[in-house]
Amino acid sequence: MSKLNSLVAGAIVAFALSCGPIAAQPAPPPDAMAAARELVTVTRAADQLKALLPLIMQQLKPAIVQGRPEVERDFDAMVPIMLEIANTRSAAMIEEVAGVYARNFSAGEMQQLIAFYRTPVGQKFLEKTPVVMKESMAVGQKFGQSIAGELRARMIEELRKRGHNI
Repeated sequence: MSKLNSLVAGAIVAFALSCGPIAAQPAPPPDAMAAARELVTVTRAADQLKALLPLIMQQLKPAIVQGRPEVERDFDAMVPIMLEIANTRSAAMIEEVAGVYARNFSAGEMQQLIAFYRTPVGQKFLEKTPVVMKESMAVGQKFGQSIAGELRARMIEELRKRGHNI
């Protein structure tokens, strides 16, 4: 159990670090920050993050569990606790995301985006984005699997032509 705690703690630290600021950025203008906060609210960024967190935990699971049923049982039992920890920190991440938008778009541009997201097609876009992303990731994964062997073989062939012993 202590090894599991260490692995889960490591996963939490990695998640926490990934949510932290990358580098100090200049403060965006107040009107841009206000528009950015409204934009992340309209786009339901917090809800999207909340939906993404269980997927992240499931992606971590194989690396942590490594086929051990006793670890899998404890992992599954701890997931709700880890999700709660992540959810309590999500507001800070959402505020940072608003800052990213505010640094990259003017207040006027964000108002145009907000207006779009409030339209029926904008709402449909928000509703369908998780499905589109999931299906797109599956397409990308399938593509990657289909081409990985070919690229690997070709890379080895080319490196051997250049005198490397591979």
